[in-house]
Amino acid sequence: MLTGFDFVSAVRALAPGADLIDVESRVDQLMARWSEPHRKYHTTVHLAEVLAAGEQLRHAGELTRRDLPLFHLAAWFHDAVYDVHSPGNEAGSASLAHRWLTDLGVPPRDVAEVETLITLTTMHHVEDLTSLRAAFHDADLWILSAPTPRYAAYRLQVREEFAHVPDSHFAMGRAAVIRPFAERASIYLTRLGREAWEPRARVNLEAELAELTSSPGFF
Repeated sequence: MLTGFDFVSAVRALAPGADLIDVESRVDQLMARWSEPHRKYHTTVHLAEVLAAGEQLRHAGELTRRDLPLFHLAAWFHDAVYDVHSPGNEAGSASLAHRWLTDLGVPPRDVAEVETLITLTTMHHVEDLTSLRAAFHDADLWILSAPTPRYAAYRLQVREEFAHVPDSHFAMGRAAVIRPFAERASIYLTRLGREAWEPRARVNLEAELAELTSSPGFF
């Protein structure tokens, strides 16, 4: 169950003097954002899945104790701004994180790293690779390796978010998004991701691409 405890703990770890009432208020506001009615995939379920993937990575030694608060804050903020009709959701989410975390007294270096983690989800291309950045990259892409029923539900949820887009255009756009992942030498950057998640992710992506490219109107 998503409670916000990890957000509160992360802020208190990085900014011990932060006002608890203020921190808890930010959790409530973030939860409201993640619960907006236009969201179908980018919901609290996705947030919970990213956090759960982070736990797997932590247990596998891919996340250090020092990095965990930064991971948690990036997870809570990374889709805090989400509107399929507007570009720049990642930049908006990073800007929100900058303002709120600065207000809460999180050190500038940590705020900057959270912003970096959020913005790398724009294209999922990581420069200046660190273990934290690799872990966050992989956790956000955990869904590609989901069991078949969850992956099918994810696909439907994404389609619902883009319900305004005609089927043929959606198929081409969706294929353009997922094909680069299928063509990568490695989808994931961590050892756990490559060993435990990648085989299933490749099956999911290949099946979806085959279906998309065979759909009427695809060219």
